[in-house]
Amino acid sequence: MASFTEENYLKAIYFLSRTQSAGVSTNSIAHRLDTKASSVTDMLKKLSAKKWINYQKYQGVTLTTSGQRTALLIIRKHRLWEVFMVEKLNFKWDEVHEIAEQLEHVDSTELVDRLEEFLEYPKFDPHGDPIPDREGNVFHHKDLSLADLTTGESGVVVGVKDSSSAFLQHLESMGLVLGCPVTVKATYAYDKSMLISIKHKKTHTVSVQVSRNLYIKKHLDQ
Repeated sequence: MASFTEENYLKAIYFLSRTQSAGVSTNSIAHRLDTKASSVTDMLKKLSAKKWINYQKYQGVTLTTSGQRTALLIIRKHRLWEVFMVEKLNFKWDEVHEIAEQLEHVDSTELVDRLEEFLEYPKFDPHGDPIPDREGNVFHHKDLSLADLTTGESGVVVGVKDSSSAFLQHLESMGLVLGCPVTVKATYAYDKSMLISIKHKKTHTVSVQVSRNLYIKKHLDQ
């Protein structure tokens, strides 16, 4: 069984590995977890001894099959608890991440399986992130963002890359939430900002930072 800290490291390595083709560096782990590189090195040795990672000094870190499965099951718990809090306890989508960070460390497979059943087997969390199944299988979004659409193209918001409270609150203030249809009305060359229509009604200008952080499912007829 992994400790609280070990689980956080495995989860961090998993997320970093999705954006880094080579192994994950010690410095990138230290930055993500806001800790010292020397502390990371000590933990990597422990994780390597438990066969959860492949680690050699001065080379990138990769998860073993066992390490990846452990990381995905932690993520599974986190995202199921987020669904529970939003759907059953009426939390807002920007309020659940930090609480789920605590609940994800509850060590009970039976509890998590019953939670999933109670929630009627959701496939995505409140931010549109896919929920791994009990075997650790997960289906990720295609890497298509609002910024990838051109003028006249439409799609539906299916997820967010940035799940910070500030970003989610900003989206909600515009009514730009999951399941929302959007159409690009114009893209401005100066700063790559976009004029978009939301739900075929109101229009908003969004920055390139916003458009790059929204996952979109493009309409099939385009």
